[in-house]
Amino acid sequence: MELTLKIVDADGFVLGSATGRDETFLVYRQSYREGDCVVVEASEPGHVFLALDSAIHPALVYIRESAYSLAVPFGDKRKSYSPNAFKGDIHRLSVRSARPDEGAQRRNLALNPWDDHANRALFPHARANVETRGEAVFAARNAIDGEKANDNHGFWPYTSWGINRDPEATLTVEFGRPVRIDEVVFYLRADFPHDSWWEQASVTFSNGRTSAFPLVKSGAAQRFQIEPCTVEWVELHGLIKAEDSSPFPALTQIEIWGTEALGAAAVAAEDRAGPAALSLPL
Repeated sequence: MELTLKIVDADGFVLGSATGRDETFLVYRQSYREGDCVVVEASEPGHVFLALDSAIHPALVYIRESAYSLAVPFGDKRKSYSPNAFKGDIHRLSVRSARPDEGAQRRNLALNPWDDHANRALFPHARANVETRGEAVFAARNAIDGEKANDNHGFWPYTSWGINRDPEATLTVEFGRPVRIDEVVFYLRADFPHDSWWEQASVTFSNGRTSAFPLVKSGAAQRFQIEPCTVEWVELHGLIKAEDSSPFPALTQIEIWGTEALGAAAVAAEDRAGPAALSLPL
């Protein structure tokens, strides 16, 4: 896989670039300016380890399109990132293709700290039908960014998906290819008593099955095994709020654990399989 990293300004001018076979590094020795974008290009779809800033953990993600672009965050959008991210006048970026054994590992398939609203190329990708006041610290991407601190809210690292008090709120996590999943994990935001919580949440899978999960007032991981199934997306919905005085339930993180799918035949076989997956608390 040929990989390229670029810094491109608001006018499309390439400020810096590096290309390599299966791995490349780019050291950019200037301060970012508003309108700059970080671009990743790949000669074919596949799994890559991506590190676009030294203040954000590298992540194993799946690039489906030939190019992914992330606008360097400024203003309100900066609030969902570490205050050290994208700062200074020297930046080290890297990308490498994953080895087959790395891509095959069981892992959290819903992790992508590089996701944002405009992303259509790098997976997983999170989107929602509502985000509190449209603020970056309550955006859908926060639910898959890997940040699990949840005893406060409104600034990094206390990022979360906020539903703006909407009982019809939904969050969809797209994987960009078939994956085989077997566990769902919820980290509720737990800034009590400011926050409320959900007593139940439902997840519908792209194969048409739905599972309902009982939740409790806790900031700890709430883990549920599910019947293994092959999917391309999951949708969180049916959020039943607890009867308490706070109107602010929110989600800090959702994890979807599993492996890469075996192939199209496995998808077809599971689509023909029996009843909906059952939720089994661990």
